Amino acid sequence: MGESGATSCAIVPLSPAELVLETPRLTLRPLAGDADDLALSVRLFTDPEVVRFICDTFSEEELAEEMPVITRRGAGGRIGIWTVTRKDTGEKIGTSILLPLPVELDDTDWSLVVPERYPEAEIEVGYVLVPDAWGQGFATEACSRLLEFAFESTTLDEIKATTDPGNAASQHVLTKCGLRHDGVRRAYDCDCYGFSITRAEWQTKRRAG
Repeated sequence: MGESGATSCAIVPLSPAELVLETPRLTLRPLAGDADDLALSVRLFTDPEVVRFICDTFSEEELAEEMPVITRRGAGGRIGIWTVTRKDTGEKIGTSILLPLPVELDDTDWSLVVPERYPEAEIEVGYVLVPDAWGQGFATEACSRLLEFAFESTTLDEIKATTDPGNAASQHVLTKCGLRHDGVRRAYDCDCYGFSITRAEWQTKRRAG
Protein backbone atom coordinates (compact mmCIF):
# COMPACT_ATOMS: atom_id res chain seq x y z
CA MET A 1 0.00 0.00 0.00
CA GLY A 2 1.39 3.38 -1.01
CA GLU A 3 0.87 6.75 0.60
CA SER A 4 -2.26 7.17 -1.50
CA GLY A 5 -4.01 4.47 0.52
CA ALA A 6 -4.75 2.46 -2.63
CA THR A 7 -4.81 -1.30 -2.47
CA SER A 8 -2.36 -3.45 -4.38
CA CYS A 9 -4.99 -5.63 -6.13
CA ALA A 10 -5.16 -5.86 -9.91
CA ILE A 11 -6.40 -2.71 -11.62
CA VAL A 12 -9.53 -3.06 -13.76
CA PRO A 13 -9.36 -0.39 -16.49
CA LEU A 14 -12.31 1.94 -16.84
CA SER A 15 -13.86 2.38 -20.26
CA PRO A 16 -13.58 5.72 -22.09
CA ALA A 17 -17.25 6.39 -21.34
CA GLU A 18 -16.71 5.81 -17.61
CA LEU A 19 -13.99 8.47 -17.61
CA VAL A 20 -16.34 11.16 -18.95
CA LEU A 21 -17.72 12.96 -15.89
CA GLU A 22 -20.82 15.13 -15.92
CA THR A 23 -22.03 17.94 -13.66
CA PRO A 24 -25.07 20.18 -14.13
CA ARG A 25 -23.03 22.70 -16.14
CA LEU A 26 -19.82 20.91 -17.10
CA THR A 27 -18.41 17.90 -18.91
CA LEU A 28 -15.01 16.58 -17.83
CA ARG A 29 -13.16 14.45 -20.41
CA PRO A 30 -9.67 12.94 -20.25
CA LEU A 31 -7.05 15.19 -21.81
CA ALA A 32 -6.46 13.74 -25.28
CA GLY A 33 -3.65 15.92 -26.60
CA ASP A 34 -5.40 16.89 -29.83
CA ALA A 35 -5.29 20.36 -31.39
CA ASP A 36 -8.16 21.62 -29.23
CA ASP A 37 -6.48 20.41 -26.06
CA LEU A 38 -3.19 21.99 -27.05
CA ALA A 39 -4.99 25.27 -27.75
CA LEU A 40 -6.55 25.09 -24.29
CA SER A 41 -3.17 24.42 -22.67
CA VAL A 42 -1.68 27.37 -24.54
CA ARG A 43 -4.52 29.60 -23.43
CA LEU A 44 -3.97 28.57 -19.83
CA PHE A 45 -0.24 28.21 -19.38
CA THR A 46 1.04 31.10 -21.45
CA ASP A 47 -1.11 33.54 -19.42
CA PRO A 48 0.74 35.04 -16.42
CA GLU A 49 -2.57 35.85 -14.73
CA VAL A 50 -3.68 32.21 -14.86
CA VAL A 51 -0.43 30.70 -13.59
CA ARG A 52 0.34 33.42 -11.04
CA PHE A 53 -0.02 31.03 -8.07
CA ILE A 54 0.91 27.82 -9.91
CA CYS A 55 4.06 27.95 -12.01
CA ASP A 56 6.04 29.92 -14.55
CA THR A 57 4.53 30.46 -17.98
CA PHE A 58 5.30 28.04 -20.83
CA SER A 59 5.79 28.62 -24.54
CA GLU A 60 3.50 26.98 -27.08
CA GLU A 61 6.44 24.86 -28.24
CA GLU A 62 7.11 23.61 -24.71
CA LEU A 63 3.47 22.71 -24.22
CA ALA A 64 3.35 20.79 -27.51
CA GLU A 65 6.41 18.81 -26.45
CA GLU A 66 4.80 17.99 -23.10
CA MET A 67 1.51 16.68 -24.54
CA PRO A 68 2.62 13.04 -24.95
CA VAL A 69 3.61 13.04 -21.27
CA ILE A 70 0.70 14.89 -19.67
CA THR A 71 -1.91 12.78 -21.46
CA ARG A 72 -0.70 9.68 -19.61
CA ARG A 73 -3.24 8.03 -17.32
CA GLY A 74 -2.64 5.79 -14.33
CA ALA A 75 -4.59 3.18 -12.38
CA GLY A 76 -6.68 2.03 -15.31
CA GLY A 77 -7.48 5.59 -16.37
CA ARG A 78 -8.43 6.88 -12.93
CA ILE A 79 -5.37 9.11 -12.46
CA GLY A 80 -4.71 11.93 -14.92
CA ILE A 81 -5.91 15.23 -16.34
CA TRP A 82 -9.43 16.07 -17.51
CA THR A 83 -10.50 18.98 -19.69
CA VAL A 84 -13.43 21.05 -18.39
CA THR A 85 -16.08 22.08 -20.94
CA ARG A 86 -19.16 24.25 -20.46
CA LYS A 87 -22.31 22.50 -21.58
CA ASP A 88 -24.14 25.70 -22.54
CA THR A 89 -21.46 27.08 -24.87
CA GLY A 90 -19.28 24.05 -25.66
CA GLU A 91 -16.22 26.09 -24.64
CA LYS A 92 -13.28 24.38 -22.97
CA ILE A 93 -12.59 26.53 -19.95
CA GLY A 94 -9.84 24.66 -18.11
CA THR A 95 -8.43 21.44 -16.77
CA SER A 96 -8.84 19.45 -13.59
CA ILE A 97 -6.61 16.76 -12.15
CA LEU A 98 -6.15 13.73 -9.97
CA LEU A 99 -2.37 13.31 -9.96
CA PRO A 100 0.50 12.31 -7.67
CA LEU A 101 1.44 15.25 -5.48
CA PRO A 102 5.12 16.21 -5.76
CA VAL A 103 6.90 17.12 -2.55
CA GLU A 104 10.53 17.97 -3.27
CA LEU A 105 9.99 18.25 -7.05
CA ASP A 106 8.49 21.38 -8.61
CA ASP A 107 6.24 19.44 -11.00
CA THR A 108 4.34 16.15 -11.25
CA ASP A 109 6.52 13.05 -11.36
CA TRP A 110 4.99 11.52 -14.48
CA SER A 111 7.04 8.34 -14.10
CA LEU A 112 4.56 7.44 -11.33
CA VAL A 113 1.60 7.59 -13.72
CA VAL A 114 1.35 4.11 -15.26
CA PRO A 115 -1.75 2.18 -16.37
CA GLU A 116 -1.42 -0.89 -14.18
CA ARG A 117 -1.20 0.64 -10.70
CA TYR A 118 -1.90 3.58 -8.44
CA PRO A 119 1.02 5.98 -7.91
CA GLU A 120 3.09 5.43 -4.78
CA ALA A 121 2.34 8.97 -3.65
CA GLU A 122 -0.34 11.17 -2.20
CA ILE A 123 -2.99 12.05 -4.79
CA GLU A 124 -4.05 15.64 -5.25
CA VAL A 125 -7.13 17.24 -6.75
CA GLY A 126 -6.65 20.49 -8.64
CA TYR A 127 -7.97 22.72 -11.39
CA VAL A 128 -6.94 25.58 -13.66
CA LEU A 129 -9.54 27.78 -15.38
CA VAL A 130 -9.40 30.63 -17.88
CA PRO A 131 -10.06 34.06 -16.32
CA ASP A 132 -13.43 34.42 -18.07
CA ALA A 133 -14.66 31.43 -16.05
CA TRP A 134 -13.53 32.66 -12.65
CA GLY A 135 -16.01 33.56 -9.92
CA GLN A 136 -18.90 31.53 -11.34
CA GLY A 137 -18.62 28.35 -9.28
CA PHE A 138 -17.07 26.25 -12.06
CA ALA A 139 -13.97 25.37 -10.04
CA THR A 140 -16.10 24.16 -7.14
CA GLU A 141 -18.26 22.12 -9.52
CA ALA A 142 -15.28 20.46 -11.20
CA CYS A 143 -13.47 19.80 -7.91
CA SER A 144 -16.57 18.31 -6.30
CA ARG A 145 -17.12 16.00 -9.25
CA LEU A 146 -13.54 14.74 -9.15
CA LEU A 147 -13.83 14.06 -5.43
CA GLU A 148 -16.99 12.07 -6.12
CA PHE A 149 -15.16 10.13 -8.82
CA ALA A 150 -12.16 9.55 -6.55
CA PHE A 151 -14.21 8.10 -3.72
CA GLU A 152 -16.68 6.16 -5.86
CA SER A 153 -14.46 4.85 -8.68
CA THR A 154 -11.02 4.43 -7.06
CA THR A 155 -9.63 2.71 -3.97
CA LEU A 156 -8.09 5.93 -2.66
CA ASP A 157 -8.76 6.65 1.00
CA GLU A 158 -7.66 10.29 1.01
CA ILE A 159 -7.28 13.17 -1.45
CA LYS A 160 -4.90 16.09 -0.94
CA ALA A 161 -4.73 19.61 -2.35
CA THR A 162 -2.33 22.52 -2.04
CA THR A 163 -2.41 26.23 -2.73
CA ASP A 164 -0.06 29.17 -2.61
CA PRO A 165 -0.63 30.96 0.73
CA GLY A 166 -1.80 34.01 -1.21
CA ASN A 167 -4.40 32.20 -3.30
CA ALA A 168 -7.49 32.90 -1.18
CA ALA A 169 -9.90 32.09 -4.03
CA SER A 170 -8.65 28.51 -4.38
CA GLN A 171 -8.58 28.05 -0.62
CA HIS A 172 -12.26 29.01 -0.56
CA VAL A 173 -13.03 26.50 -3.32
CA LEU A 174 -11.28 23.67 -1.49
CA THR A 175 -12.98 24.29 1.85
CA LYS A 176 -16.33 24.65 0.09
CA CYS A 177 -15.75 21.20 -1.41
CA GLY A 178 -15.20 19.78 2.07
CA LEU A 179 -11.41 19.67 2.31
CA ARG A 180 -9.94 20.74 5.63
CA HIS A 181 -7.02 23.11 5.98
CA ASP A 182 -4.02 21.22 7.36
CA GLY A 183 -1.68 24.18 7.71
CA VAL A 184 1.67 24.71 6.04
CA ARG A 185 3.24 21.72 4.31
CA ARG A 186 5.90 20.92 1.76
CA ALA A 187 4.82 20.40 -1.87
CA TYR A 188 6.10 21.44 -5.27
CA ASP A 189 9.49 22.09 -3.67
CA CYS A 190 8.14 24.96 -1.57
CA ASP A 191 6.10 25.68 1.52
CA CYS A 192 2.40 25.95 0.75
CA TYR A 193 -1.00 25.49 2.36
CA GLY A 194 -2.15 21.88 2.53
CA PHE A 195 -5.70 20.56 2.42
CA SER A 196 -7.15 17.06 2.64
CA ILE A 197 -10.33 15.02 2.78
CA THR A 198 -10.73 11.34 3.66
CA ARG A 199 -13.22 8.92 2.20
CA ALA A 200 -15.08 8.86 5.53
CA GLU A 201 -15.21 12.67 5.68
CA TRP A 202 -16.49 12.85 2.11
CA GLN A 203 -19.19 10.26 2.83
CA THR A 204 -20.30 12.16 5.94
CA LYS A 205 -20.48 15.41 3.97
CA ARG A 206 -22.47 13.73 1.21
CA ARG A 207 -24.98 12.24 3.64
CA ALA A 208 -25.44 15.66 5.21
CA GLY A 209 -26.29 17.07 1.79
